[in-house]
Amino acid sequence: MAAPNEITPLQLLRLIGVPNAPVLADISIDEDFAADPYLIPGSFRHPHTDIEGLKTRLEGRRCVVICQKGIKLSQGLAAWLRNDGIEAEYLQGGMHGWRDLKGAPRLPFSALPAPAGGSTLWVTRHRPKIDRIACPWLIRRFVDPDARFLFVSPSEVAGVADRFGATPFDVEDVFWSHRGELCTFDTMLDEFGLRTPALDTLSRVVRGADTNRHDLAPEAAGLLALSVGLSRQFKDDHQQLEAGMTLYDALYRWARDGQGEGHDWPADRRA
Repeated sequence: MAAPNEITPLQLLRLIGVPNAPVLADISIDEDFAADPYLIPGSFRHPHTDIEGLKTRLEGRRCVVICQKGIKLSQGLAAWLRNDGIEAEYLQGGMHGWRDLKGAPRLPFSALPAPAGGSTLWVTRHRPKIDRIACPWLIRRFVDPDARFLFVSPSEVAGVADRFGATPFDVEDVFWSHRGELCTFDTMLDEFGLRTPALDTLSRVVRGADTNRHDLAPEAAGLLALSVGLSRQFKDDHQQLEAGMTLYDALYRWARDGQGEGHDWPADRRA
């Protein structure tokens, strides 16, 4: 029987990528992390000795504490946080347990851009449509929940990136962009090690809508229509991004566990 404040790798896998996912704090010691420098998607590194700093970062939110094996570090810190009124769990088996779970993605730490002011900072062209909404959604749900995004004139992306230490994406001649027939969303899936069945399905829809290849997925035409509608509905790019987050949350849940559901009329019609 699992301990009251324990979560299994399989249970955590179901929570990653959804809007109400817990905060994930990796407190593995430096030596252990250096030997296996990967993160669970959406997690951040934090020293186990800085408990007050972690509490400040959590802001009272539910969290999962992760160490190498799920023993003394994570169990002790989770118990401390619970004593202080924070809903905290530790990951059963720690990173070893996650590594052994079939289908559990692991994000290479080396792929993360250097943070700017505590979180990653990204810059792209203003007036986003598809890739420039899909990529921020992917980053916030699977890479860095606190990531910030700057939308600027196309001609100013490079200058803003240089001046503010931001990472440019979805513009020509940068690392995080289209590669051949693949779009920037695909590039991020590959570089961040996030090729799961659900995200692969979503990537085909995004790619089809973003590159006018509606033959890749029948849903691509619908995503294009919704994306154009959102862009016409919002003048402010950040308001559009927030609305788009809900759209991609729904698409991800469809891709993960809703593809088999259909709809017909009358409602009780049998195939």
